[in-house]
Amino acid sequence: MIWPQNYTPVLGSLFWSCLVAGLPIVALLYAIGIRRASAWKAGLLGMTVAVGVALAAYRMPAGLVFSSALYGAAFGTFPIFWVIYWAILLYRITVDSGAFEVLKKSITQLTNERSLQALLIAFAFGAFLEGAAGFGTPVAVAAAILGGIGFDSFYAAGICLLANTAPVAFGSIAIPLVTLATTTGLPLESLSADVGRLCAPVSFFIPAYLVLVMSGVRGIRRVWPAALVCGATFAGVQFGVSNFIGPYLTDILASLCSVIALVILLPIWHPEGIKPPVLAHSAKKILWAWSPYLLLVVLILVWSLGAVKPLLDRPSLAIEWPLLHNAVIQVPPVVAKAGPYAAIYRFRFLAEAGTACAAATVLSALLLKVPPRRYLRLAAESAAQLRFSYASIVTVLALAFVMNYSGATATLGLAFASSGRAFPFFSALLGWLGVFLTGSDTSANALFGSLQRVTAGRLGLDPALMASANSAGGVMGKMISLQSISVAAAAAGLSAAEEPKLFRFTLKHSILLASIVGLLALVYAYA
Repeated sequence: MIWPQNYTPVLGSLFWSCLVAGLPIVALLYAIGIRRASAWKAGLLGMTVAVGVALAAYRMPAGLVFSSALYGAAFGTFPIFWVIYWAILLYRITVDSGAFEVLKKSITQLTNERSLQALLIAFAFGAFLEGAAGFGTPVAVAAAILGGIGFDSFYAAGICLLANTAPVAFGSIAIPLVTLATTTGLPLESLSADVGRLCAPVSFFIPAYLVLVMSGVRGIRRVWPAALVCGATFAGVQFGVSNFIGPYLTDILASLCSVIALVILLPIWHPEGIKPPVLAHSAKKILWAWSPYLLLVVLILVWSLGAVKPLLDRPSLAIEWPLLHNAVIQVPPVVAKAGPYAAIYRFRFLAEAGTACAAATVLSALLLKVPPRRYLRLAAESAAQLRFSYASIVTVLALAFVMNYSGATATLGLAFASSGRAFPFFSALLGWLGVFLTGSDTSANALFGSLQRVTAGRLGLDPALMASANSAGGVMGKMISLQSISVAAAAAGLSAAEEPKLFRFTLKHSILLASIVGLLALVYAYA
């Protein structure tokens, strides 16, 4: 059965159709923002509403609705939850072995100033993990580390979500931009340059913004040299690499340079009342404590090598999703010409970053002398800890995929596109909406990239800039996606009941930063 999408199913009106298409999002916001329901309950409600809208308003056949929901749940399970699970297990292994205590002291003795610890771990080290792995790893690992060194659990989660804005567009060895180039047919180099120009100004002030959120203006006055050095180094390298080298190593090089700059600065300058760094443990002991995360980084870099990738991809499966693949037809103006909407589930068991993280847990257990029985017990405990996070991830991904394949997401996109000369601003907000729904800049780029290119052509705007605004704006939606909220809460040890509070904390920052990206897009488009 072939079913064509209809983007104005309600009275043939884009306005009324947009109001109906947005009901699942309204349900999500109501549940988690007003009713203060946990993320998995909000996701379940949103998914239920999305199914109802697809059936009643869009007249999507029930078989396609059911299949698209299962497709989203499968994607949420693998690869998204796959990497989150192993990242949490890796953290628990470091704690169980005693390595985390040494790791914690290596940070607190480098500086015991909370703001500087946040810059080192949440911003710089988190950006490194984003560039190397992405898909939830940086938030999971960084929030766990901050919580372990004494940060309030809630602020550990919130700060890591805020810090993760800077590197996401170039995360996972630039997978979001590779996806954007593939779906739009635009040159990867142009997209990399434009995203760098949009993200670098925001990256410059994110460290100071983190300090402001943590400790107000007084805190910025206290540590402004470190915030300036951290932000300027990261933003400068991010801009330079993305514009003149390419997207693949942007995050990795920017974060490394940022860490090195802070390490050089701290012995020379330190806040009043804070002692210069003195290491209590030997370099060998510190290296041993950090070895699980060093192994993770090395393995992920190996996984990304051109010579290794084809070998890991050999056993991968490309499954044409039953009852859905090419059964939905996308039509203009969302695409240039009508064509089937593919639904291919790629089961890249060996090639995924989560598998590299799984290998890091095994090697770390051997290196840290964790017995096999204890390893299995930690694995079971990690699964139990993440059960509600898993539920929220699969329900929200099911919601997103139902909206995608029913055409509801395209209806919302067309509503943004009708904004005319203001479209560059709303282009960024469209990406923000996509990441809020899917939890992934990669998914949002696949979702809206083609629409951005087509709309830019119709409005006489630069297609590469508009597609890039989608990716850069989407970055700011990462902190409010329910998947990210659940991951951060689980890693920091928050209960499911505190997830709505975390969502409300990040929402205002998310809207502000997305608006800044939109304003930058307006400036670049017309000035």
